[in-house]
Amino acid sequence: MPQQVLKATEPSWFHTARYGLFIHFGLYSLLGGQWQGREIPGLAEWIRHYAQIPREAYRDLAKSFDPQDLDPGAIAKWAKQQGFRYLCLTAKHHEGFALYPSKVSAFNSVEASPCGRDLVGEFVQACREAGLVFCLYYSQAQDWDHPDGLEAYREDQDKDFSRYFLEKCLPQVEELLTGYGPIGMVWFDTPLSMTQGQAEDLRKLVKTLQPSCLINGRIGHGQGDYLTTQDRRLPAQPIKRAWELPATLNSSWGYRASDQNWRSPLEVTRELLTVVSRGGNELLNIGPDGQGRIPKGSKACLEVVGSWLKQAGSAVYACDTIDNYVYEAPELRFTHRPHHLYIHVLDPSSLVGQEIPLPNIANRAVAASWLNHDGPCTLRQTSTLEGDSYWGLRVPEKLDPTSVVLTADIQTEEAEFLQESLE
Repeated sequence: MPQQVLKATEPSWFHTARYGLFIHFGLYSLLGGQWQGREIPGLAEWIRHYAQIPREAYRDLAKSFDPQDLDPGAIAKWAKQQGFRYLCLTAKHHEGFALYPSKVSAFNSVEASPCGRDLVGEFVQACREAGLVFCLYYSQAQDWDHPDGLEAYREDQDKDFSRYFLEKCLPQVEELLTGYGPIGMVWFDTPLSMTQGQAEDLRKLVKTLQPSCLINGRIGHGQGDYLTTQDRRLPAQPIKRAWELPATLNSSWGYRASDQNWRSPLEVTRELLTVVSRGGNELLNIGPDGQGRIPKGSKACLEVVGSWLKQAGSAVYACDTIDNYVYEAPELRFTHRPHHLYIHVLDPSSLVGQEIPLPNIANRAVAASWLNHDGPCTLRQTSTLEGDSYWGLRVPEKLDPTSVVLTADIQTEEAEFLQESLE
């Protein structure tokens, strides 16, 4: 399908995009989950917290931060090829290290490291050249470098959070929103004990500087523009408001050298379709290593998903939420746009040659085709013995063995996907 270029200033970009790439990158990427020869349990990007690394020892990591293999242009181009529509970079994670030349704190990639690179600026330029909406992650409450920044599970420490908030958080957000042109979204995280007033002040700052910039749900106190779910937790039902699932491809978000527990393309595609069928976006994470290289396991998985999206992207991008199908159908997902119902057959190899029964769909189909299969799409329309409508969708005998999902485009007379009552 033609590649649509989304713009951060267009209010509808988030709904249209549906699929974003999250990039967790920072000093923690150098450690790869290890400290002083020991594997540190927990999330790799939280290694300073879990290992309780002293502030100065952690700051010393910046002296060896020089990711010469990090190529934002190549990453953005690759991301676009794999079907991503937006990219979100950790401009400052909980560790407090900024990936741009902040005038507020010298603990950044330009002043504190031999790298000397404005990585935020490089990614901004790369995304615009590739046709991706650029977004940024900013840890607004947790900052383990600033003396008054919060730290999860240790909020009983005697700190003047308001000093950090006014001295570092607000000024850095202002820098990011005034120094790089239009930003699609600011992705805040873990508000912890921030007050309602502080969340409101943060929202006001963002909207004053860039009214079109979206704010995710983790700003806290209901100040976000859309709902952010818990990490890798899928809503059980469709949500008829904007929402987003943050997910990753193995067990951490930042790079962990020992973590090869990669998710399969089928699992990732199934999750993406579940998200979109329930009205959401998926923000899927990769964690480059300390040199800036994307792990092979991440690339291999996302390239399979990307191949499918090249053929079936019209059944994902800009599709609307629908009510659940009236029957249990764990092997199927449904997405739609006006006059088009998309039926996604998960793991079609297990259903080769079988007719998938779809009773109680009230629409009348006028045409049917496979988006990612060259053969004809056979859809039988009749009624059951009880007089209910019945569709029978036949899975082809010959399938590409690499097809993780088989997607049918059913064109209908009605604009909406209508289901008959069971009563």
